[in-house]
Amino acid sequence: MSSIRTAISIGQPIDRVFEFVTTASNCPKWHVSSWTGTIDHPLQPGEHVTEEFSLGGRHGRIHWIVRESRPPRHWVISGKSEDGGTATITYTLTPESQGTRLKREFVHHMPALFGVPGNFLSLENRLQAESAESLRRLKRILETGAVEVAMKPSG
Repeated sequence: MSSIRTAISIGQPIDRVFEFVTTASNCPKWHVSSWTGTIDHPLQPGEHVTEEFSLGGRHGRIHWIVRESRPPRHWVISGKSEDGGTATITYTLTPESQGTRLKREFVHHMPALFGVPGNFLSLENRLQAESAESLRRLKRILETGAVEVAMKPSG
């Protein structure tokens, strides 16, 4: 298992940030790896969603379930990809004087890649960069309204 932690301050109220982040249809607008998201409300515990992704150069589909939701401060989803990888994402939100502090932890296990020498560190560096860029996009969208939909790779 490996963990990627990122955080950012967003100049918006905590309720607005929580609602936007936990609504699956918003994910392709800000998360660089997400291709799909059709549910247009904040996901509640027990709800499922399937996401197509391109993450660290890997393409696939993951089936998520919401494990915890304590609006507007805490949200956890866990998923399993079609190739046997697993992931858990935890969002922790804290109010600040100028908005909200959002912390994101992505814990994952991708067995198909760990057996190839050199892939692990390269993948971890890519995942860290993609996670940081995703939070920068989220901040930009919530603070300015400028939506950046990630382009799907061709092929």
